[in-house]
Amino acid sequence: MSSSSSIWTVPHRQLYIDGDWKDPILNKRLPVINPSTEDTIGSIPAATSEDVELAVTAARRALVRNKGKDWARASGAHRAKYLRSIAAKIVERKSELAKLEALDCGKPLDEAAWDMDDVAGCFEYHADLAEALDKKQKIPISLPMDTFKCHVLKEPIGVVGLITPWNYPLLMAVWKVAPALAAGCTAILKPSELASVTCLELADICKEVGLPPGVLNILTGLGAEAGAPLASHPLIDKIAFTGSTETGRKIMTAAAQVVKPVSLELGGKSPIIVFEDVDLDKAAEWTNFGCFWTNGQICSATSRLLVHESISVEFLDKLVAWIKGMKVSDPLEEGCRLGPVVSEGQYNKIKKFISTAETEGARRLCGGGRPEHLKKGFFIEPTIITNVDTSMQIWREEVFGPVLCVKTFRTEDEAVELANDTQYGLAAAVISNDRERCNRIAEEFQAGIVWVNCSQPCFCQAPWGGNKRSGFGRELGEWGLDNYLSVKQVTEYISNEPWGWYTSPSKL
Repeated sequence: MSSSSSIWTVPHRQLYIDGDWKDPILNKRLPVINPSTEDTIGSIPAATSEDVELAVTAARRALVRNKGKDWARASGAHRAKYLRSIAAKIVERKSELAKLEALDCGKPLDEAAWDMDDVAGCFEYHADLAEALDKKQKIPISLPMDTFKCHVLKEPIGVVGLITPWNYPLLMAVWKVAPALAAGCTAILKPSELASVTCLELADICKEVGLPPGVLNILTGLGAEAGAPLASHPLIDKIAFTGSTETGRKIMTAAAQVVKPVSLELGGKSPIIVFEDVDLDKAAEWTNFGCFWTNGQICSATSRLLVHESISVEFLDKLVAWIKGMKVSDPLEEGCRLGPVVSEGQYNKIKKFISTAETEGARRLCGGGRPEHLKKGFFIEPTIITNVDTSMQIWREEVFGPVLCVKTFRTEDEAVELANDTQYGLAAAVISNDRERCNRIAEEFQAGIVWVNCSQPCFCQAPWGGNKRSGFGRELGEWGLDNYLSVKQVTEYISNEPWGWYTSPSKL
């Protein structure tokens, strides 16, 4: 494999609607820019509202095509076979998919390969949940009256719109696609226009394994032209979105017009608390991993470091030493640990965050510029900002880049108060050798995800999601499957005696 991404191009694909490739009705396409080289390496189709209409029609037809052949009423075991076939193809094409993802969004190749393992595992896990659903779809309810019998049915919610981000292009899509299909929903996936290539390859895999037409439709394109009409469409039964808080608000507003349920996984500004009793090297590696993994472009990034004042100088020296050993390079180079950010727009946004912090009085301890050995591409060195005040933009707002800001603390109470002083509530981490303290702080964190003596591990068996302005609803685990299920109560009167509330006409 070449160590340079400059020779690569991406496959030329169309929209995937009703089990087939289709050109956009308006014949629009968008360029694919390699963030490592700034070169155009292909294009993706750009859907508009006209294409959304076709996809919605296809998905509704596939949902309840006719008795015995529709997706919604098929058994979970039947749906599981397709999910496992898709998983097998992901494994088979892992190397190719990882390279495409690295080219498309700048993710280091080793990370992208790890993501592909998770994609396959996610399909396998949800295949298991689909099979288990066959035994859980009819749940008996105990009643206080023996004249009635009651049960609850779990049914697919219907046609769902799935709008996903660019930092984990295929994995974040599959976090929604796999449970939606396992539940018996049909779906329309709209990935980010900044990184859609591997989602179109998922369409190719679905076609190859014979997924019934219309069960999964994939529309690439701009948010305003494809995402907005999907979110507001009256025949979409639910929207699931991962992305910025600003866009989440717009989706909620659009869905509210037709009283449509939504689940949102939005921004974050997550804290990591490091106490004085830690192994400094272990804590430093987890702190860097928590912020700089995925090139710092991760909603759960623990990008606010709270370090005990007694170790702050030594600990920051450790962080910088670890950063100096971090390879920043073309994502396809062996050993790359930090690639470029996804786009020129994102690059400029991050640079502005850094310059504003310095203007406000913060100090750039390291990083913040372009690495000297990289003349092109949207590369930003891993950056640490100190002398931060809690009123500063860099402390309060999500940067979505390789930038860690630092404050010290004296007491546990102060650390927790600083950690929770944010509009977000996605994730939080604590590092200490005192297990009781860790458990105590885990309970006090106002976040949906808590890490103890680590940062960023994620498993598809456990729920993922946040509080406050980080959104609501949970993905993954059985909680994620419930996102796509509707609960129906069925109550039956089983007594042979009349109800007897009104006087019988025969007795009048």
